[in-house]
Amino acid sequence: MVALVTPMLEDESVDFDALEKLVEFHVKSGTDAIVAMGTTGESATLDFEEHCEVVSFVVDKVNGRIPVIAGTGANSTSEAIHLTKCAKEAGADACLLVSPYYNKPTQEGLYLHHKKIAEAVDIPQILYNVPGRTASDMLPETVIRLSKINNIIGIKEATGEIDRVAQIKSAVDVDFDLYTGDDATAVDFILAGGHGGISVSANIVPQQLHDIYAAALAGDAVKARELDAPLQQLHSDIFIESNPIPVKWVVSQMGFMGEAIRLPLTPLSEQAKPTVRQAVEAAGVKI
Repeated sequence: MVALVTPMLEDESVDFDALEKLVEFHVKSGTDAIVAMGTTGESATLDFEEHCEVVSFVVDKVNGRIPVIAGTGANSTSEAIHLTKCAKEAGADACLLVSPYYNKPTQEGLYLHHKKIAEAVDIPQILYNVPGRTASDMLPETVIRLSKINNIIGIKEATGEIDRVAQIKSAVDVDFDLYTGDDATAVDFILAGGHGGISVSANIVPQQLHDIYAAALAGDAVKARELDAPLQQLHSDIFIESNPIPVKWVVSQMGFMGEAIRLPLTPLSEQAKPTVRQAVEAAGVKI
């Protein structure tokens, strides 16, 4: 699944023409689902109206061909409920809810936050644990508690800690999904029992990642690692500056959109471009 970037015009407004091109690219390139308005989509700097409009637009353009998952997390529980309601009204298939950022809730706070959202909006919901961005870590025992809530159906686990797969799987129902949010360790995550991933790299190499994940899900570790080896530099170097700065630059160089990004993020620095370019070309993509 791709954590889709949000293309923008020079005035920082959303470029819906480019967004439509990206949707078509992913539908045709083997992407299994699109995550619109995740953190890679700059959800933190789009207002409520823009956020809902992007989700609705992607749902409309996908037109049922693959699932659309809407990022609807916030550090305010009431705001997260509002965004999740918008996503349901827009026709999203599920929502992805990043843990509250900056305010650093306790484990009980994380549990009650997600419980309240799940009870308020009847739509499948995926937890998203990324302590490097939120400054709080949703521990396996909290995930296990939340998995008992009917419409909380899985987690995007972005710590890169592979042992969490076994910890969580041993105590949740078989239909609770575990997705990695760490491209560099995705193969190991899936081979350890994970079900897939929500990927930044998939903005650039969707077909390759589909094939890698399919091999890993089939238990073919040799093939999965062989296919993933040329992408390891990409997985690393597209985080050389804060996400989504590098990946937006790459997608612009692929011809899908301009380079615009919304403040406080800034375009990729000149000194970083050769490193990112080399990683992209090592992955087999010419820009």
